[in-house]
Amino acid sequence: MQGRLTFLGTGTSMGVPTLGCDCAVCTSSDPRDRRLRPSILLQWHHDGRDRVVLIDTGPDFREQALRNKLTRVDAVFYTHGHADHIFGLDDLRPISFTVAREGGRIPLYASAETEETLRRVYDYTFSPDATYPNRPRVQIEPLNDSICAYGVEFLRVPILHGHQQICGFRFGRTAYLTDVSDIPEESFALLRGLDHVVLSALRHKPHPSHATVEQAVGWAQRIGAKHAWLTHIAHELGHEETNTNLPPNIRLAYDQLSFSIELGAACV
Repeated sequence: MQGRLTFLGTGTSMGVPTLGCDCAVCTSSDPRDRRLRPSILLQWHHDGRDRVVLIDTGPDFREQALRNKLTRVDAVFYTHGHADHIFGLDDLRPISFTVAREGGRIPLYASAETEETLRRVYDYTFSPDATYPNRPRVQIEPLNDSICAYGVEFLRVPILHGHQQICGFRFGRTAYLTDVSDIPEESFALLRGLDHVVLSALRHKPHPSHATVEQAVGWAQRIGAKHAWLTHIAHELGHEETNTNLPPNIRLAYDQLSFSIELGAACV
């Protein structure tokens, strides 16, 4: 089954340009140096309908949805509960009303830890006592190791974000690992035979909870995917300059980068 991956955002939690900064990247005229908060869009056709699945809904989701003319979302997979990955959930509201008219709710797949954060931050949506009439029509679902969503199998790939275990995802011959500072040895077994791997690479200088470019390149070479794309990029990295010093099959991703992917045989 063929699908399409689009990078909705490739920036850090502060985005690029970063507020109050006049560095060379923040003032760059290269549109690839403008980075919204990190998220991807997956699209494919299944059971007679075009399917739309998101990984994370960050604070820029509304702008990202308008840019990509999204009128429907079939599911959201959450990597973890930090603000730059969940603070666009409320903007699912108008889209979720369409799903509700069909008698359903948008499933949100989240780990137990992320679910706790979502329920606390969005109490007006998930509380049993919630009475706000226009709350999003969404429903949190458990994030199992393997989930079949509209014919595509999503495998949960445990990764570390500092001391916190969060979730990467493999779907077909592509994997998405953002906010990663380390990859447990057992997770490499889930990353064999990839066409594309997406890895976060904050900057060159070490950070306690994010990989450097050099670390991400090392993991990409070990994983051996045909193409590696770096995301969650800080304003220390200019797009063109950084790519010049990367191996040919490893590149910085950029907002609106889109390409076809192999999603594998349909699951049931």
